[in-house]
Amino acid sequence: MSKHLSFIQPLLKPWQTLTALMVVGVIVLGSGMGKSIDTSLFYMQGAMAYPPAVGIAAPRSSAMAAPAPRAYAQRITPSDVWQQVYQQLPDLPRENKYISKENGKVAENNTLVNRLIRYHIYTKGRAPIYRLDWKLTLADYLGANEIMYDNSYPGNDSLRENPIEGDRKAITRLTRSQRDALVQVLVNIFNPTSQNPLPPSPNTAPTPTTSTPPQPPQRGGAELLK
Repeated sequence: MSKHLSFIQPLLKPWQTLTALMVVGVIVLGSGMGKSIDTSLFYMQGAMAYPPAVGIAAPRSSAMAAPAPRAYAQRITPSDVWQQVYQQLPDLPRENKYISKENGKVAENNTLVNRLIRYHIYTKGRAPIYRLDWKLTLADYLGANEIMYDNSYPGNDSLRENPIEGDRKAITRLTRSQRDALVQVLVNIFNPTSQNPLPPSPNTAPTPTTSTPPQPPQRGGAELLK
């Protein structure tokens, strides 16, 4: 570098020569620094696009990585709910006279409520803790909502006869009050915190209310307006 600048030294004063050397040094350093800045910016962009949590996190066991099941699934097994429903609503039709494909015997545990619950949760994927979802399911049976398909209905793969038509007729024969009671029982079982409050005890006497007798109007009011 000194050889290239030697020809300008006779023409420049000492302080001018020093200034020229500083400018050349800044240009040389700047050319190398630009590459490092571009590289660092590219790395920062990559880090933002692929955060460490995506691919760099330490591996975990399958038990820890599995998502936690819903609360109602931890408390209650859907396959056992139908028994509780019939305990509270014994007049509901069971529709459990169908023959099993596996052993050729009557599948007594394959009841209407059992299939209703499986259709609601597994076939339609609806939450079992809301009244509206259960009403939508009953509307399916009544032909007022979504179409029900024979091949995906519970019992089609395990019973000799598909029970879908018999189940729809059984739900249709229920009165509105019976359907409402069925919905409420199902919601109460799957979501006990949503149970309706109990009515007041009939032995509790109501608190008497005291009424103030009406006061007669004061006389002479017209005289005051004169």
